[in-house]
Amino acid sequence: MNKRQFLASFGAFAVVGSTANLALANSKTMQVYRSPSCGCCSGWARHIQRSGINVALHNVDDLTPYKQRGGVPEALQSCHTAFIGGYAIEGHVPVREVKRLLVQRPNAKGLAVPGMPVGTPGMEMGGRRDPFQVVIYGAGWTKPYASYGAVRLKRTGHQNRGTRELRPQVDATRQGRWSG
Repeated sequence: MNKRQFLASFGAFAVVGSTANLALANSKTMQVYRSPSCGCCSGWARHIQRSGINVALHNVDDLTPYKQRGGVPEALQSCHTAFIGGYAIEGHVPVREVKRLLVQRPNAKGLAVPGMPVGTPGMEMGGRRDPFQVVIYGAGWTKPYASYGAVRLKRTGHQNRGTRELRPQVDATRQGRWSG
C-alpha cells in the first residue's frame, strides 16, 4: 500500500466514523415541535438543553400531526410535542422524568404534563408553583409517573445563573415534593 492508498483508506474511515458519530448525536437530539408564537416552549427547551440533551426546535403552524404521531390522548395535550429515543414528550415534563424514561425504557408511547401548569419548566411565574402530575401513557392507557407538589423551589447556584431546578423528593410511589 502506497502513501496515496493509505490516505484514501484513512479518509474513508474518517467519513464512516464521522457518520456514526453524527447518527449517535442525532439519536440523542430531542425534536421539539411548537407554535412560533409560544414563548413558554422556548423556556422548556432551555430547561432540557441545560441538562445536556441536544434540542432541535421546529416552528409549525399545526401541531395536530405531531400529537397524532406521538399517540398523545386529547386529555393529555399541551402546547408542544417532542420526540426522543422513540418516545413522545408532551408539554412541560421536567428533564428528570425524561431522563428516567430514557434509562428505564418502559413499554409506553411517552410522557405528558397535561395543560400548562404554573411552575413547570418554562412556565415559571414568580414564586407560584401549582401541583402537577407527569403521566406515562400507551395505547389506550395512562397512569401517574411522578407527582410534584406546590411548594417553593430551591435555587441551585451560579452554574445556571440563578434559574431554579426541579428536584422532587420522591418516596417509593414516586409522589414527589420539592426539596429545599
